[in-house]
Amino acid sequence: MTDHERLLSGRTAVVTGGARGLGKAIAKELAARGVNVALLGLEEDALARTATELPTVSRSWPVDITDDDAMVHAAEDVHRLMGPVSIVVANAGVAEAGPFLDSDPASWRRVIEVNLIGSAVTARSFLPQLLDTRGHYLQIASIASIGAVPMMSAYCASKAGVESFANSLRAETAPCGVSVGIAYVNWIDTDMIRDADRYTVMRKLRSHMPQPARAVSSVEHMAHRVVTSVERRASSVYAPGWLRSSQLVRGVLPGVITQVARRKLTHSRYTATGLLGAGGRAARRATVRNGGRTADPR
Repeated sequence: MTDHERLLSGRTAVVTGGARGLGKAIAKELAARGVNVALLGLEEDALARTATELPTVSRSWPVDITDDDAMVHAAEDVHRLMGPVSIVVANAGVAEAGPFLDSDPASWRRVIEVNLIGSAVTARSFLPQLLDTRGHYLQIASIASIGAVPMMSAYCASKAGVESFANSLRAETAPCGVSVGIAYVNWIDTDMIRDADRYTVMRKLRSHMPQPARAVSSVEHMAHRVVTSVERRASSVYAPGWLRSSQLVRGVLPGVITQVARRKLTHSRYTATGLLGAGGRAARRATVRNGGRTADPR
């Protein structure tokens, strides 16, 4: 048995947004290291397919992570069918881009709901089990947590929010033996990013970034880095590694970004993208009102 298998083998992990992209890759990496995986998200068929592809005991729960009651029931089901959870990866997220003033208020709000509130609901639902197992909670954040960029106000606000949430939660749960990590990730080769590249606003945004910040990494590489950080119960992981250095210049980034935007964006007119990718379309269809899930006809 390898060191990786000894560290994680036989444990139960929850991965939100596990139907595709980074969440699916993380689930595969966890399973390859002997972890049983519970997949949560909106895309029922895709979640079920992912579960069948994993070599360990894995199940899927179609659930809106922003629905408190539904998530409590899902957490109870996971415990009953798969045992107590030792690892939670709060990965589910959506994005939109474009001028704030032209953005659809419902889409803008949905980004905050899924990325920030959904992460908090996930933590609230599974933290009792993590306290019992002295487990690890990993929050997927972003380079946007460190430096906000124009044309992505909802996404940047939500990712700054989850970073602060995770830092606060870490200090709160440390005396209880629960560790909390943050994964700072850059552009990843997912359907959300491929969809984003169809829009002028996103292509321009990336083109004005320094060369390293434009690069797109594979989901497999990112998942390997993320799961290794779970093994180490690390408080942070940066993928790619150069992102760590951006923390050193964090204080000056707003001014630098504003100066670049003043030169590059003044004479351009962009339109809002709406929620991006298949995950974004699923989030747009599912809205939560008064604790119940209703279909959005758009």
